[in-house]
Amino acid sequence: MRRFKWAVALTLCLSLVLSGCGLLGKKDAGSVVRELDSIVNKLDSYHAEGTMTLNTGTEPQEYSVEVCYMAESYYRIALTNAKKDITQIVLRNDDGVFVLTPHLNKSFRFQSDWPENQGQVYLYQSLVQSILMDNERQFTTDDKSYVFDVAANYQNGSLARQKVWLDKKNYAPQHVEVSDTNNNVMVVVKFEKFEFGTKFEKDQFDMQRNMTGWDMKTLPTLGHDHEGDKAGAADTQGTDKAANGQATGDKAANGAQGSDSKANSGQAGSANGKTTDKSAAVGNTNKQQSFGIIEPNYIPSGVKKQDTTELKLGEEKAVMLRYSGKYNYSLIESRPQEKTVSILPGDILDLGFTLGVVTGDDKKTLTWTYDGVEFRLSTGDLPVTEMIKVAQAVQGEMGK
Repeated sequence: MRRFKWAVALTLCLSLVLSGCGLLGKKDAGSVVRELDSIVNKLDSYHAEGTMTLNTGTEPQEYSVEVCYMAESYYRIALTNAKKDITQIVLRNDDGVFVLTPHLNKSFRFQSDWPENQGQVYLYQSLVQSILMDNERQFTTDDKSYVFDVAANYQNGSLARQKVWLDKKNYAPQHVEVSDTNNNVMVVVKFEKFEFGTKFEKDQFDMQRNMTGWDMKTLPTLGHDHEGDKAGAADTQGTDKAANGQATGDKAANGAQGSDSKANSGQAGSANGKTTDKSAAVGNTNKQQSFGIIEPNYIPSGVKKQDTTELKLGEEKAVMLRYSGKYNYSLIESRPQEKTVSILPGDILDLGFTLGVVTGDDKKTLTWTYDGVEFRLSTGDLPVTEMIKVAQAVQGEMGK
């Protein structure tokens, strides 16, 4: 009996030693997944800062990213292209979803429940959901991180998988790499700061405040919630992986049969809804701003440029580029003078550098705005993955 007691005592001591060394405390994928599920279900707010690199064009495009989230459906995402000194803000509040271009005093309003059911590489909820939903997830660890390799769940069908690095201390995201079907790294996000439980000022998600306070590096917060474990200020040093993936220019995807692209000029404006506050045009409202033609540096295989035509959309000058061949589509570019343009209900599409909206069924129109230029890509047969590539190729040419 005495020998048995000594054996039990020795076992307990050994267990404590091993636990202190972390040998018994090592977590497997299942336990990490369960804790992630609990965290995301109780998530009330967070603030993140980092950099995002898109390798989808002829050269990488780098953006500073700031994300503010407050339960249950308030979002503020600031995307800044430092090279071109352009900041756009994606905002969701009780009034809808907005894409703001503050330095031009312009905003586009969408009727959408974004980002529900749509993955965003810089949103914590999207990253966790991709881990929870993939039953074939791959799991490894390093000194500071839990690393998951899972299926990518994004609208861009060419993005196949992603690796997510999470801080071992508090599950804050550190690093994300999204790859295409050829294992080329197409999108990289490095989180430099991440804080759970951030308390924001009441007007943090107000459109007018964001329009007038855009030149501040970040809108101030009231402080942080110190209740509970606030290891949320994650040290995201390390796991700094270089994003060297180059776009492979995937050959044109299988699409529907071609349609008559001549109808595009008549229907390309179908994404425009009601326009408000017409007196708020920046600069001289009697003169239409001029701008050079911006041609995408990517054309799908089997397609060639057909022609370029100048036209008018109401009182605004515009230019239309038409493409024909395996796919038929047109791209209309204009500079709307109105301060706020409302877009009809449609499906929000993540273009990486901003959001666009797709309207229509048989004939689709993808509308987005960047640096004051409104783009409308209309087609009857171009697949969505190709529409995204064309939009990203246009953005890569801006400012050159």
